[in-house]
Order: sequence, then structure tokens, then C-alpha cells
Amino acid sequence: MTKIYKFLDVLSLSRILCFNEKKQVSSMTLREIASLLEAELLTAEADLDRQVPCAFASDLISDILMCTKEPTLLLTGLANTQVIRLSDMIDISGIVFVRGKQPSQELIEMALERGLPLLRTKMTMYRSSGLLYNAGLRSCKI
Repeated sequence: MTKIYKFLDVLSLSRILCFNEKKQVSSMTLREIASLLEAELLTAEADLDRQVPCAFASDLISDILMCTKEPTLLLTGLANTQVIRLSDMIDISGIVFVRGKQPSQELIEMALERGLPLLRTKMTMYRSSGLLYNAGLRSCKI
């Protein structure tokens, strides 16, 4: 009996993955992302029409450094200045702070100096990632 359930689970999963792969879009704008995540814009001067080709979600700086090799939207709960300094080393298109994290004014000012858009959502990282994926935004290449 468990073999049948495992087969059905694999079949269901493959259908979901095939559906999502067909639905992939080339990119989304920050405006579309902000709307989808019900996010608040923290950097008023940000260009919301900026195209975002992919996304990556992590709270670990080492993972972010290793896994982002192209312009990427970062979803994170890290609300310290280190996350802004990361943008000096890798190509981050924007940052979404998840779980309602409130970055310091210093962090926001650093982002403004770099022209880096900051958003904040009350959603969890898991939910935010799922919504973006289901809307067609792909994961970054690793």
C-alpha cells in the first residue's frame, strides 16, 4: 500500500514541477513583487520598474555569497548592515526583509546611497518564496 502512495506522491510532484516550469517568466518588476508580497517600500527613491530576473532566500551570509552569481532579489531576515555590504560584492537587485523585520535607519541610508531597493513583508520566507515561485519568478542559478 505504501508503494502506491509513494508513486502517487511522485506523480503529483512531477505534475506540479512541470506546471511551474512551463509558467516561468523571464523576470518580474519590483512593483509586481511588492504587490504580490504585500510589501512596504523602505527606500522611497527606488525604481519599482527595475526588472528582477531571479530570487534567492537565505539568512546565511555564506550561502548568499556562494549561491548568487547573477542579478538576484534577496529574501532574508538579516536586518543588519552586513547584508548591504554584501551588495557591494555580489549583484543584488533588491532586498526583501521577511517576517516583518525592521532594518535600522543606518541600513536604509546605506541602501539609498547604493540605489538598492529595500522592501519589507510580514510574510515568512517560505510563503514569500512560494508566492514568487508560483508567480513564475525562477530561482537563481547556483
